[in-house]
Order: sequence, then structure tokens, then C-alpha cells
Amino acid sequence: MISDRKLEHLLICKNYNVNYKNKSTGFEDIELIHNAVPELSKNDIDISTEVFGKKLESPLFITAITGGHSYSKFINKELAIAAEKKKIALGLGSQRAAIENKDLEETYTIARDYAPSSLLLGNIGAPQIEYAEKAVSMFDANILAIHLNVLQESIQPEGDVDASNYLNSIEKINDLVDIPIMIKETGTGISAESSKSLEKTGIDYIDVGGAGGTSWAAVETYRAENRYIGETFWDWGIPTAVSTVEVSSSVNIPVLSSGGIRSGLDAAKAIALGADAVGIALPMLQNAYLGHESIIEYINKFNDSLKIAMFLVGANNLEELKNSNLVIKGETKEWLQERGFNTKKYTGRKKS
Repeated sequence: MISDRKLEHLLICKNYNVNYKNKSTGFEDIELIHNAVPELSKNDIDISTEVFGKKLESPLFITAITGGHSYSKFINKELAIAAEKKKIALGLGSQRAAIENKDLEETYTIARDYAPSSLLLGNIGAPQIEYAEKAVSMFDANILAIHLNVLQESIQPEGDVDASNYLNSIEKINDLVDIPIMIKETGTGISAESSKSLEKTGIDYIDVGGAGGTSWAAVETYRAENRYIGETFWDWGIPTAVSTVEVSSSVNIPVLSSGGIRSGLDAAKAIALGADAVGIALPMLQNAYLGHESIIEYINKFNDSLKIAMFLVGANNLEELKNSNLVIKGETKEWLQERGFNTKKYTGRKKS
């Protein structure tokens, strides 16, 4: 049943509109300040970063996509080839299916076969303590992602709606494994309050997984016999730009911004708001159907647009980008100010 659900998710994302309808990421409200005299060469800009000892050529993560169905093997192979070639991180989908059915392991291990030196992320749900060690060993994961998806579970016909011990479970998983732990939302964002609670469990990284890109309420709506609940909560969540500010301003661990990021310009805005890296899923999946060359072409365009954004603000590297000036406008400004965040602190951090 789990394997069939994985295939349904892939086909729905391929063939249906699963984007938010009336809610955006908020990045349209973020304006980086143009520097007319950047005093640097675009050719010298360095977008590389280091994540837990792994050198990456770009701050781009292919965030958790798939695994657990025979068709996933092809997709993860193409993603892995691209990740290895471009030296970026790759996250795989929830591993529960393969832990419960050993025949499906190769749909995940194929990633390590074709990306032997890449930063690979395992993936389990918050309650799945007993799966943690197996998930890590399955393909020698460098990071274990623990996904949070209470909205999806609420709409999914077979969903698990008992979230009463998530924090305790996360603590236990953290004690069990000896690699870094990333908490990953799946498209509805993480608030300041939630991020502080999560940090206390001892985790090492937070992926905000904000609203505005793929709506998993939408995905599950297409699977449900009664679509009322899914359509009601289709646009639920904290916009990615807002969640990036809330989390990065509240914790002392690295933050990954994902959820509707589609270009290097979006990435530049996310990093300037406080993110350490960014994640993309749906466009990578769409390109995977066309093969790894298409994924690589997308990554190249992404990296180049990130470099152009950095060139235009006068940032030689990601640390300088993180301290560049920006203005927050519109609904994003209103949201953040209503939540008690000082939006003016971003306007004059770096004097041009």
C-alpha cells in the first residue's frame, strides 16, 4: 500500500497542478538592494559552501523527493548522477517503504551507487524511532532528515494523526544515530516557536519547508474520495520567506530554506534573509523525467542566476550575501511585524 501511494504521489506531481492557489512564498516581497559599483568580477564569485565537513559547489539541496516504488529507482538514479556531477546535496524520500519491504531498498541505494561521494540525506517520520538506524545504514546517509507533515497526514486517507510525542521521538532518534539530524517540514513552514522547541531536542539543521510551492494538501486532495478537507486546507501554511526569517532569527543552528524556490534569485533572497542553504524538489522531479542532463542544465541555470544576484549586490561569497541589504515589503512585512520581528534590521547591514 505504501509503495502504491509513492507511485500515486509521483504521478500526481507529474500530471496535476499541485501548487498553492492563493498563497505565495513571499519572495516577491523581498527586494535586494542593487549595488551599481560592486567592485568585483562575477567570474570570481564563490557560491561553494561546507555542510558538516562536506564541500558543496553550491548551497543547493535537491530536497526529499522519492523512493519506495520500482519507478523511483529511475528517478533517484538520474538525480544522483546530477548531484554527483554538480557536487550538490541530494535528499531521498521517506524510507519506511524499504525498511518494511527489503525488495524496495534498491530504489534508495541506487542513489549511493551513482553518487558515491555526494552528501545524501536519509528520511524518516518523526514517530519512526525504530527505523532510524536502518535508514542511516541503508545507503550510508550523511544526514538523517526527520520529516514533519501533519497537514498531509490529516488529509491522507490512511494518515497518522497522532503527533503527541514528536519532540520526545526526535530526541530518541538523535540519541540513536551518530550523524547530524535535520528536521524537515514538507510545505507548511516552521514558526519561531516550533523551531526553538525543535532545537532543544539536539538537532543539527532545520529545513523550513515553507508554503508557496508544492501543496501536499493538494497532492492528497487528488487521492481522496472526499475532496472537501483537502480543498479547504489547500493553501494552509507559513510562507517560505516568512518561515525563513522566523526560524533563522530564533535558532543557533544552520537553516535550509525550501518551499517554492525556483531560481538563484529566490535563493539569494532566502540566504540574505538568514538561510544557510536552499532546497528545491518539484522542478528537480520534473527534470528527472527527462534525464540527468536536464537536471544538470537546470542546476547550471540556477547557479548562474545566483551568481548574477550576488554580483548585483556586490557579494563575493555566501557569507557576504547573507549580510547584504534588502527591503521587506507587502504582506511579508505585515506578517513579520505582526509577529514581532524587526524588518528594518535588513536594510542597512552593509554600506555600499
